[in-house]
Amino acid sequence: MSAPRPAGAGDDAGALYEAREKIYARSVHGRFATWRWVFVWLTQAVYYGLPWLEWGGRPLVLFDLEARRFHLFGLVLYPQDFVYLTGLLVISALALFLFTAVAGRLWCGYACPQTVYTEIFMWIEQRIEGDRAQRIRLDRAPMNAAKLARKGAKHLAWFAVALWTGVTFVGYFTPIRELLGSLAALSAGPWETFWVLFYGFATWGNAGFMREQVCKYMCPYARFQSAMFDRDTMIITYDPARGEPRGSRPRNADPKALGLGACVDCEVCVHVCPTGIDIRNGLQYECIGCAACIDGCDEVMDRMGYPRGLIRYTTENALANGLDRRAILRRALRPRVLAYSAILVAITVALFGHLALRAPIKVDVIRDSALGREVEDGLIENGYRLQIFNPSGQARRFRVSVAGIDTLFVAGPAEFEVEAAGVRMVPLAVRAKPGHGESGSNRIAFQVEAADDASVRVETGSTFFVPR
Repeated sequence: MSAPRPAGAGDDAGALYEAREKIYARSVHGRFATWRWVFVWLTQAVYYGLPWLEWGGRPLVLFDLEARRFHLFGLVLYPQDFVYLTGLLVISALALFLFTAVAGRLWCGYACPQTVYTEIFMWIEQRIEGDRAQRIRLDRAPMNAAKLARKGAKHLAWFAVALWTGVTFVGYFTPIRELLGSLAALSAGPWETFWVLFYGFATWGNAGFMREQVCKYMCPYARFQSAMFDRDTMIITYDPARGEPRGSRPRNADPKALGLGACVDCEVCVHVCPTGIDIRNGLQYECIGCAACIDGCDEVMDRMGYPRGLIRYTTENALANGLDRRAILRRALRPRVLAYSAILVAITVALFGHLALRAPIKVDVIRDSALGREVEDGLIENGYRLQIFNPSGQARRFRVSVAGIDTLFVAGPAEFEVEAAGVRMVPLAVRAKPGHGESGSNRIAFQVEAADDASVRVETGSTFFVPR
């Protein structure tokens, strides 16, 4: 009796998964390819440029985790301002839902970092190894000096882009000029070094090797996007009524006389697809909405002398009912889209309105003890610690006063200087004359204002305990 074969040996009958077949995407030109590169340049100009910009002598964008301060376009936020980050995440999610409901996976096709860096890495690959057919021949050829040189040059270019991407990422948490100096001197901290290498390695692996695997198997968005689609969502669609039956034919042949549709079955739409799908099989979750198939098909239609649009952005209802562009736009304003828009506008206005009206300083009051005590001259004293946040770009002196009980006053120094974008914890003793205030806990208010600008003022409540 022969020994049993391991699963997957010899044939695919026992295979637990399908082996990945490498995708060789063909380069394509057209209006949507142009738009993809516009977004590549825009997103990377923002990503690589922001860490170098300054505002008032401070980085324009810096998440200083060690100091627990976040510099955003002239604002200084603290962990207590976490609500603003939550609001931004909610706004981003609602915007994604809105765009998806209206026009499908626009984010995935044009602005997602995975798409953008895959586009960059594929461009480098095409410049060094050639277009689709040349890359296929190169991979099938035996290893030799020429092949090793091309592969080495490609990976060296990939590594340079990935490493600079990792450096830029860490530059959002450590001032990038300091970071470059420490890296050049080999004195960077262990966490900075780790994240530069980790983020660079992730970029190199995801954009250079995994590519469509990230979109198809790792990204959750591909799985739940269908919940936001309906029959009036703009999607990339093949028109079977016009294209079928498909088949090759001479360029000057009459397709009607041959009983054929407009599709010449050239498979250009498949060859240009970065995820390797055939859009003619209908809507598939692997489609990232990059519209490369539209550009590729339009090129073929132009060569054949046929009208463009065999593959196009349209809706299922428009395709089934022959709706024109005006009807498609009218149906775009449906209840789901209006609800997303209304909620998005409301949250955006509330968030940025609250941000604009927030207090120019922040003060936290912490009681040193739950009880008061009697000191000299029979005065009642309570101890506090005031944490004063100065988010402005200049050092300021703040004056502290207290109200709520007659004869209540601050014992000791009542003015404190706080550095620009700094925090200072100051001990404070508050006293009241005996016989004033109710026995037990009394509500009081601390008032903190800038000595040089009375409009920079904030009031925060606390309690003053009078012994029984």
